[in-house]
Amino acid sequence: MARPKSYEDLIVWQKAMALARRTYKISEGFPKSEAYGLIAQIRRAAVSVPSNIAEGYGRLTDTQFRHFLGNARGSLYEMQTQLRLAGDLGYLNQELVRELIAETTEVARINALISSISRLRETRSASSGGVATSAKL
Repeated sequence: MARPKSYEDLIVWQKAMALARRTYKISEGFPKSEAYGLIAQIRRAAVSVPSNIAEGYGRLTDTQFRHFLGNARGSLYEMQTQLRLAGDLGYLNQELVRELIAETTEVARINALISSISRLRETRSASSGGVATSAKL
C-alpha cells in the first residue's frame, strides 16, 4: 500500500468529513435543551472520526496510525449509539437514523485500512528476516 500524499486523499477521511458535516446540520434541529447534552456528544463523536484519521496519518509508524484508526472506529460506534438514542427520543425520524447508521457503517470500513496497514507491516517484517520493524507508511 503506497502512502497517499495527504490524509485528505484517503477516501475514509473524505467520507468521515461528509458524515461530520451532515451530523452538524442535522443536530441543529435538536431541542435547545440538548445543547450541552446529546448535541455536544454527537458532534464531538462526529468530528473525532476524521480528526483521528488525520492525526494518525501524521504519526510516524503504522502502529501509531492503526491506533488512531481504532480511535476513529470507536467514535463511529459511539456516534451510532447517540444516533439511535436521538431517534428513540424523537429528535430524528427512524428513516433518517437508518440512513445515518448506514453512513457510519460505510465509514466503519476503516477496518479495511487497518487490515491493510497490518498486512503491510507483516510483509515488511517477513522481508526483514522476521525481525519486527517499526514500518513507516
